[in-house]
Amino acid sequence: MQSDWTRVADGTKPPFFVFTKPIQKSQQDDREYRLIRLDNGLQAMLVHDARADKAAASLDVAVGHLYDPDDMPGLAHFCEHLLFMGTEQFPRENEYSEYLAKNNGASNAYTATSNTNYYFSVATPALAGALERFAGFFHSPLFSPSCTSRELNAVDSEHKKNHQSDMWRIFQLNKHLSKEGHVWRKFGSGNRDSLLKAAKDLKAQGRLTESAAPSQYCASRMRLCIIGQESLDELSKMASTLFSPIPNRGRDALPMLPEHPFGPNESGTLVSVQTVMGFHALEISFPLEYQPTYWKHKPANFISHFVGHEGPGSLYSYLKGKGWVTSLSTGPQNIARGFNMFKITLHLTQEGFKNYREAIIASFKYLTLLRSSEFASYHQHEVSTIAATHFRFLEKKRPDDYATWISEHMAWPVPKELLISAPQLTWGWEQNGEVEKIREYLDSFRITKGRVVLMAKAEEHTELFANANWKNEPWYGTPYRVEKFDEDFIKRADAPNDIPELFLPAPNEFIPTNLDVEKREPLKRPHLIRDTPLSTVWHKKDDRFWVPKAHVIINLRSPVGNASPRASVMTRLYSDIVNDSLSEFSYDADLAGLTYNFLQHSGGLLVSMNGYNDKMVVLVQHVLEKIKALIVNPERLAVMKEQVKRDWENFYLGQSYSLSDYFGRYILTAQTWTVDERLAELSSVTPEEIQQHMKELLSQVHLKILVTGNIYKDEALKFADMAEESLGISPYSSVELNDRALLPPLASNVVYSAPIPNPNQANSALTYYVHFGSITDKRLRVTSSLITQIMSEPAFNVLRTQEQLGYIVSLSSWSLAGASEKGLRIVVQSERPPTYLEERVEAFLDTMKGAIENMSDVEFAEHKNGLEKKWLEAEKSLADETSRFSVHVNSGHWDFLRNENDAQLLKSITKDEVLAIFLTHVHPSSLTRSKLSVHMCSIKPRPKRVSVAASEAFTTLVREAELDVDQSSWKESLGDGTPLISDYINHWQQVIASKNSTEGKHLIDLIPGLVAKYPVEGEGKDRIHPDITYIKNLQTFRAGLKVSVDPGPMIQWGDLPVSRF
Repeated sequence: MQSDWTRVADGTKPPFFVFTKPIQKSQQDDREYRLIRLDNGLQAMLVHDARADKAAASLDVAVGHLYDPDDMPGLAHFCEHLLFMGTEQFPRENEYSEYLAKNNGASNAYTATSNTNYYFSVATPALAGALERFAGFFHSPLFSPSCTSRELNAVDSEHKKNHQSDMWRIFQLNKHLSKEGHVWRKFGSGNRDSLLKAAKDLKAQGRLTESAAPSQYCASRMRLCIIGQESLDELSKMASTLFSPIPNRGRDALPMLPEHPFGPNESGTLVSVQTVMGFHALEISFPLEYQPTYWKHKPANFISHFVGHEGPGSLYSYLKGKGWVTSLSTGPQNIARGFNMFKITLHLTQEGFKNYREAIIASFKYLTLLRSSEFASYHQHEVSTIAATHFRFLEKKRPDDYATWISEHMAWPVPKELLISAPQLTWGWEQNGEVEKIREYLDSFRITKGRVVLMAKAEEHTELFANANWKNEPWYGTPYRVEKFDEDFIKRADAPNDIPELFLPAPNEFIPTNLDVEKREPLKRPHLIRDTPLSTVWHKKDDRFWVPKAHVIINLRSPVGNASPRASVMTRLYSDIVNDSLSEFSYDADLAGLTYNFLQHSGGLLVSMNGYNDKMVVLVQHVLEKIKALIVNPERLAVMKEQVKRDWENFYLGQSYSLSDYFGRYILTAQTWTVDERLAELSSVTPEEIQQHMKELLSQVHLKILVTGNIYKDEALKFADMAEESLGISPYSSVELNDRALLPPLASNVVYSAPIPNPNQANSALTYYVHFGSITDKRLRVTSSLITQIMSEPAFNVLRTQEQLGYIVSLSSWSLAGASEKGLRIVVQSERPPTYLEERVEAFLDTMKGAIENMSDVEFAEHKNGLEKKWLEAEKSLADETSRFSVHVNSGHWDFLRNENDAQLLKSITKDEVLAIFLTHVHPSSLTRSKLSVHMCSIKPRPKRVSVAASEAFTTLVREAELDVDQSSWKESLGDGTPLISDYINHWQQVIASKNSTEGKHLIDLIPGLVAKYPVEGEGKDRIHPDITYIKNLQTFRAGLKVSVDPGPMIQWGDLPVSRF
């Protein structure tokens, strides 16, 4: 209502309206909120956080890729990329990213179906400068034609990164199989081919056309959130001053897409999809109304509460008992502004895939059960209570994440005062209408109204559909087939439930009731409350966040767990079996906000539990009892082995840079095994073997325990007693059980090169590592971190933005196994060969030598300031604080105040020290540096491209032949850069054919020779460098490396009044 807004116009800033009602927030939330609306229609939520040391902003534009012109798929995504490339006020391309990097900041953006979101975080004092640079994106972007080809390459590289990802392939297939002409069919990410028209327009006109994305960027479609330490008045002034220049182009403020993409032809169908990775899955989708409209009672969420339940009587429990599923997920998906989907996803076993029709029937039987059931009031009360408790004790998150969440949800159709609370709360039922809406949905969730997608590899589909005809989705080439369900199957799916194992869940006993919190003076670290040969126990009562929550982390380290590839396999299988056996018990706890994780790591097993402390003891006791006393079920073991085998085989089909990082880690880790070594052992492992293995493992352990949160010391010791019960002491000390790294030799330049197993993966990858040394050398530790800080943003700017090597480019610190040694790692994923990537990385390192040498005192101080702010940034939640403590507990170094101490030491680091370490440890000319790189090489033939030199040579021949043609016309049709040779030849064939020139036809025959003579830089065969040592045998090379020395506790805190043992 207009009466809820008041106008502010004092002459010191552009006028705006302020929403006068208070914004409903969590009782835990100490921030202040103000909603304003600028005269151009932009709405902004301003958040004053007096305790913030990190500020953030997010701007959400209410258009995404579904609003792309039909002839330019991916234009919104392309526009998102281009906006980062400079503004009229700050024309330098990397001005924004460089400013953020120097002020402990970062940024990103994403293009979704109905919105595009831009966001950043930055140190609080630098918010104004960041906002000034950010706001220019939306009122005065340069859209420089010089950036066009490079950002076109970036979009194309991003698409190619996703090309072998089943998630992207199946997402686009589902879009492709929509109503003819529906906007949902659009190809959202775009690639070079789809965006060539946009690029040409930009080149020709110096701007994007009026039909393109910028004209859709209207101020009234924008929703902004700013989080800062400044007062609400100051934030209001920033927002109105910086964002009022954004034009209002008269567009619909919140364009809706009410028509659902499913029609009669799309419903009642089974879509079979051939996947890249080996897995079996079944996805059932139903059309659903736009759910934000029903924010108060969230009826689709209520249905998913039942369908997704994993306790006794659930669909998951029944299918798991049959041996058909490994997981089940369900819920509404807000896929576009105007329509949603309700999905049920089953991850099937091999047996489940064979029985996929029965799995479908069981799913519809459960929906039938819901249709015929009376819903007890406690069901909605539980949902409402859990949401209210979560909201009441909501902890802060990263400011950029929170700003993004707010800016997105500002588009929800809720009362303005409920913008924060409505998406997170669920109100109790007030009248019959709420149940009627649920029943309306359930009645529509029928097999004739939905679509089922069956996913598996080609050979497995062949076993089910021997003579099937397959089609290919046009953008990713995904093979698929569509068939209608037969009448008999439809009748079975619609029949009453006749499966007695299906019934509704009982009341949840894990919902917390004691939510009291005692406040006390804050401490900086946990305290050691027990130190014996069996365990070290650390405890810190929550004294900062005041939430009724706790974390219990138990690290069971044993020499048995990872002693051999077979031991590693058995430890992994045991952790999977334990998790599998706990799924029914733990689901209610998880719903109520009490979760656990149990997983294998390189030194044994890790169990972590977190959530509301009221019922924590019940969960801890049950999980620990199961870990120690579980009897291995042979049938469930078979399911787990199948799943692990699939995971490990799929690993090699993942992203190329994941493989290069993996081999880099493998080479530099002392006690580790390859995926192949573990796969070789997997099939022959027996239940009896695992049982004996765990008996031995648990008889030789040392526990590292951390308890934090709303838990007292005596309670923490009780948790430790539970963990220690019936365990045996390891013959090795806790320091001896710590992980160890293998150190690259001094004065080394080593490369490991291997082909990528996926023949369809177009991208190669480089992981480039240089070693700094031990973290016990404090000055080296701090100086090397500063080097990483200085180099990180330029690496991205040079290697990705300027040289366009690939979409994945990163420079970061790398901590080796055991966390006692560190180095610097650069990763690049690209269509170019790794040798070329390494050459470009080393050229970049050479430019950094000059950059550091010529760096001004002011810029050097900015980098130090940015790193100091990063180290001193306060944790936002109990989970963040616990995570930092756990790093030092698990490493055994106990250096809890490292960030604070390093920040103090940083003040004394000089530029000369930075340059000296850079020259000895990083620069390629160093005679002492330790360098290792991993080259993962694509085996997919890359289409030949025409280099600039080759096209110039051909143009010269055309000119010398005196052909009356436009010699640069190919650039108009193919774009600048390096076109495919096939497209280039086709273009010139058409041009010369129009002139009917015999000599011209002869010239075309010369193009392949010119391409071979003048190749595109970085293409062709990988070269061998004489100054590089190539690893021929990984095992032999690893055997010759020196093992790191673990320093043990780096600080003795003296917490215990008695001797250690």
